[in-house]
Amino acid sequence: MRALVTGATGFIGRKLVAGLANPVVLSRSPDAARRTLGNVDAFAWDAEAGPPPAEAFDGVDAVFHLAGEPVAAGRWTRQRKARILDSRVRGTRHLVQAMEALAHRPSVLVSASAVGYYGNRGDEALDEAASPGQGFLADVCGAWEAEAGRARALGIRVVPIRIGIVLGEDGGALGRLLPLFKAGLGGTLGPGSQWMPWVHADDVVGLMRHVATTQADGPVNAVAPGIVTNREFTKALAAALGRPAFLPVPSFALRLALGEFGESLVHSQRVTPAAALASGYDFVYGTVDAALSAALAGGSVRYG
Repeated sequence: MRALVTGATGFIGRKLVAGLANPVVLSRSPDAARRTLGNVDAFAWDAEAGPPPAEAFDGVDAVFHLAGEPVAAGRWTRQRKARILDSRVRGTRHLVQAMEALAHRPSVLVSASAVGYYGNRGDEALDEAASPGQGFLADVCGAWEAEAGRARALGIRVVPIRIGIVLGEDGGALGRLLPLFKAGLGGTLGPGSQWMPWVHADDVVGLMRHVATTQADGPVNAVAPGIVTNREFTKALAAALGRPAFLPVPSFALRLALGEFGESLVHSQRVTPAAALASGYDFVYGTVDAALSAALAGGSVRYG
């Protein structure tokens, strides 16, 4: 399978590219992408400026679209919210426009999305058939998936991957939490009772490759089956590190420090991986204890 990847130098992108044979990468800086990723075919693309070059798609069977402005980089100002939305909507639109102009199109578009699609839903069980939620992230994910869905009219199978909170040995949510927990300053966020749909980075990559090579069609939740509450996750991480975790961060403090983004950190989303399991995907890390143990040990599964 020859695959094209956008967002290839990000946390998930790097892991995905490492397991692909002869991948193609779209990047604002192809030289920098080659330095980061090694031996890849890299083409220049400004996602918001227009479609990528047609020659980047030569021989490509699958497209993995991960590019977008980081969501968790700080307070959501009006300008940052516009960047988060525009980078995803315009970038995806331009990618689909490029595929529309091709004589020989890829067979599948695996496009990143997020569990933010569901909004704040309390204890409601959420599989892929659940309705979209409300709020900024839900609106962004809905618009993002709608743009990717335009590729279906071109005869391309489209699989939006609704990614949960990603755990891994060298980045993701765990990379932000470890310094605090190692210093004994970790604790629950807000009430702690909110559901926290996590997934190990290796399972995000494994699931993306799985849906690209099977007949999966439509949204797929990239979350582990062993969902936990924030309080349970906090306890598991503290135990894995042998550190106390007794400094909870109240919801109002998150709002004061981070505004609307802080509010999103205490949203409850009881998301289940129904489509992934139905498609035959076997999660490498089904429990949070196993995922944390592997991540803290620096373990990683490679998909050849």
